[in-house]
Amino acid sequence: MKKAIVHLLFFVMLMPLAFVSAQKSGGNEIKQLQGPQNPRLGFVIHGGAGVISRATLTPEREKEFRAKLEEAVTAGYKVLQSGKSSLDAIEAAIRIMEDSPLFNAGKGAVFTNDGKNELDASIMDGKTLGAGAVAGLQRVKNPITLARAVMEKSEHVMMVGSGAEKFAAEQKIELVDPKYFFTQPRWDALQQILKEEKARSEKAVSTSASASRPANRFGTVGAVALDKDGNLAAGTSTGGMTNKRFGRVGDAPIIGAGTYANNATCAVSATGWGEFFIRLSVARDISALMEYRAMPIQNAVDMVIKQKLQKLGGDGGVIAIDKFGNIGISFNSEGMYRAYINSEGKPVVEIY
Repeated sequence: MKKAIVHLLFFVMLMPLAFVSAQKSGGNEIKQLQGPQNPRLGFVIHGGAGVISRATLTPEREKEFRAKLEEAVTAGYKVLQSGKSSLDAIEAAIRIMEDSPLFNAGKGAVFTNDGKNELDASIMDGKTLGAGAVAGLQRVKNPITLARAVMEKSEHVMMVGSGAEKFAAEQKIELVDPKYFFTQPRWDALQQILKEEKARSEKAVSTSASASRPANRFGTVGAVALDKDGNLAAGTSTGGMTNKRFGRVGDAPIIGAGTYANNATCAVSATGWGEFFIRLSVARDISALMEYRAMPIQNAVDMVIKQKLQKLGGDGGVIAIDKFGNIGISFNSEGMYRAYINSEGKPVVEIY
């Protein structure tokens, strides 16, 4: 009996030493998992990734993008500062970008092959794993608001097309004439592609012609947030791909591909060539690397974007935030419109 007690005491005394040893051997990964006692507010947005070069983006145009990104990230962060939820911040910031013709979402949505605008969006609550998504919208002014309504006011996760718009009307969410989404630059971009297709006399039934041009694939907007209660959320909204056909839907409204949030790990919003993001379940994969391999957030986003996505032939980027407020940003394209609030509470806007 005495010998058993001695062994037990010896084991208890060794426990702290073993824990310290494990900490040292685990390095940053274990420190990452422990994190600070109280999470701080965190907010990050993106306005799309793609071929963004200083040669093609005029100083005036760049100034417009930077101003709108700063407006959106600041608005979202103020929502968090007021004590409201991460979901509230996500919706507020994305609505600002949806209302701007600068981004391929909402007002600035690109045109399909038959000259229409079809909008998609999704949102996810990291606390409950609740999610809402919409696709193929032609009359909803702010798809992110409808996606949230699907999550909070229906028993479903995704609604599409006219059915989703009927639900929007029931929820008194603003509907607009499809002409609202017309912008000359987006229309001109479609006409240029159609002109090139005609010149090549292409009769293929796939979207490969438009997909082969990176500039036509990107422009999605998104946001990730951490609120005062430690709850994470993510949201994404897009107009899709210029010249898309046959009701094509990309990754933006697909939970786990373009959007994902889990309080246990992180919140992620993606932008890029949607087909590849869907095939790799990009957003969920980042969370899984953190959950199962204790990987720090920046390592996780880099592994998925710069290794897995790159190897498969896809391009684009992600923004992410973990449960401690650490930010992860990664892209393998020439640039990605993005903004975040730094540790001093100041907005930082970056493009290249």
